[in-house]
Amino acid sequence: MKIVVIGGSGHIGTYLIPKLVKAGHKVISITRGQSKPYKEDAAWRDVEQMILDRDKESEGEFERKIAAINADVVVDLINFSLKDTKYMAEALKNTNLSHYIFCSSIWAHGKAATMPIIEDQPKFPLDEYGIQKVKSEEYLHNLYRQEGFPETVIMPGQISGPGWVIINPAANHDYWIFDKIRRGEEIALPNFGMETLHHVHADDVAQVFFNAIIHRKSALGESFHAVGAESITLLGYAQAMYRHFGQEEKIKLLPWDEWCNYTKDNDYIEKTYYHIARSGYFSIEKGKRLLEYYPRHTLLETVEESVAYMVQHKWFEK
Repeated sequence: MKIVVIGGSGHIGTYLIPKLVKAGHKVISITRGQSKPYKEDAAWRDVEQMILDRDKESEGEFERKIAAINADVVVDLINFSLKDTKYMAEALKNTNLSHYIFCSSIWAHGKAATMPIIEDQPKFPLDEYGIQKVKSEEYLHNLYRQEGFPETVIMPGQISGPGWVIINPAANHDYWIFDKIRRGEEIALPNFGMETLHHVHADDVAQVFFNAIIHRKSALGESFHAVGAESITLLGYAQAMYRHFGQEEKIKLLPWDEWCNYTKDNDYIEKTYYHIARSGYFSIEKGKRLLEYYPRHTLLETVEESVAYMVQHKWFEK
């Protein structure tokens, strides 16, 4: 099949595109031309590269250019608004399209009420990012039910892996916290450290997208979580990192206001708030049943691989 991957050099595309090439598909990777895949693979030599920037095109023009490729499958990894979703769906009608796969996020759920969280329960997003993802999901599912538009929604968790900044035990993107742990220094966590994170290796996220393509009939009109098999508390995560570096744990638990005063950086504080406010455990039973999705990486394997990359590439010496 001819498959277009929009955002092909990002976290998910880095692992998805080689899988598609090795399965015998013709793959067109759409990027802004500003980055390379995080992991080298000989399969990239057989990928057609196309430079397009959604943000720099006039309204609907980006989507019309994608439609002109006349692909069998379009995997849309960087769609963040209902407006763009509508443009894309309209443009892809009357093409060879047999499957449009939209990348949403577990953040579309908002705060957890019951756990495990399943894909189809009511969603109450906390910010505009989540609101737009929910609106796109609802629009696509309605379009499938009313017109048979061949869509699938996939909702990744906290995508992690070697080569980029992963969410740390304080639930933000300050990767120097890992260096403090590595040196055996004290770190501070908010509240009781019982809020949860749900890291997932980008390779496992790519597996969900790949499996949705090969299990098309089961995937159509459905939403699937792309997460690992387990979530972890902030405290458990921090303890595991101290063990990973062979250090005695030194973890200070602070009430939220005290932790904010301790942290000081408003960007880190905001990131932590939105991560822990959405604490949850997201079910993958639907993906197992309909897509034969089974994560290849545990949560701790994923974060340890990511942190090992930081050490190996001397991130903490810069």
